[in-house]
Amino acid sequence: MKIKKGDQVKVITGKYKGTIGEVLQVFPKEDKVIVEGVNIAKKHLKPSQQNPDGGIVEKLLPIHVSNVMAYDSKKKVASRIGYAEEKGKKVRVYKKTGNTVK
Repeated sequence: MKIKKGDQVKVITGKYKGTIGEVLQVFPKEDKVIVEGVNIAKKHLKPSQQNPDGGIVEKLLPIHVSNVMAYDSKKKVASRIGYAEEKGKKVRVYKKTGNTVK
């Protein structure tokens, strides 16, 4: 999986299509990522000792990695990620622009 935690991504399909956000968490075994502000669900909590009032909490749910694409914020374009060698080190680069991924 070429998407890493902290990357800027653009959602390319589904309810949140066009949304740009940062990857907060990655689940490589399941091929899923949690993106900031995307796929939010409301969870109803019963009162407990830790949360005596209970209530409704918004929770970020994972989406499949195939539904997001890396986003180059400098050129403002979504692109695939490839690998290149710079100064003897392997770095990730955007295929459309050629810029390195932070």
